[in-house]
Amino acid sequence: MTPATPAAPDWHQLPEDDFEQLAHHAPEGVKLELIKGKLEVKPVPDGAHGAIIMWMLRQCMQQRPELDLIPEQQLKAESYRKGRAITDATLAPIDHFAASGEWADPAGALMVVEVTSHDSDTDRRDRNEKRDGYAEADIPVYLLVDRQAHTVVVHSEPKDGTYQVCTPYPYGDTVKLPAPVGITLETEKLKDYAD
Repeated sequence: MTPATPAAPDWHQLPEDDFEQLAHHAPEGVKLELIKGKLEVKPVPDGAHGAIIMWMLRQCMQQRPELDLIPEQQLKAESYRKGRAITDATLAPIDHFAASGEWADPAGALMVVEVTSHDSDTDRRDRNEKRDGYAEADIPVYLLVDRQAHTVVVHSEPKDGTYQVCTPYPYGDTVKLPAPVGITLETEKLKDYAD
């Protein structure tokens, strides 16, 4: 008789406590997320990605100084908060997440911003799975800066785990972000960061 080979772990069912330990001990430069029960590696952003986040930060500070746009906020997302996502940026009242610990509850977040990366998983991750997780977490606005399509996509009105409104704007358009965000973006500058 041949001894039985131990079964490989089922990454689709990785418990959030196990994930948090893995993420806490990940080597420098590696960012881990738990999306739809799957372990994901978030790519390290390039220069244009960072420039877009800084552009967004300046817009928010100028128009809504009572709010913080927090880069790389770690949020519990998805139904029952079992997902763990590192946002490119999260808009919330000043110091809202100051006492939240490593993985914050998304309650109180007004908007999440994601900027697509140049990797094969960006379609599935940023355009689908993260969008759905943020809707399930009832985050009022999900703003996706889609560098491949040269668009800014505004998702709003989450209901039953789905954003009811999805409006794409080409770079160069004026984008009025809905309540509770209330910020107007002049997106002409994004053309400077286009590929």
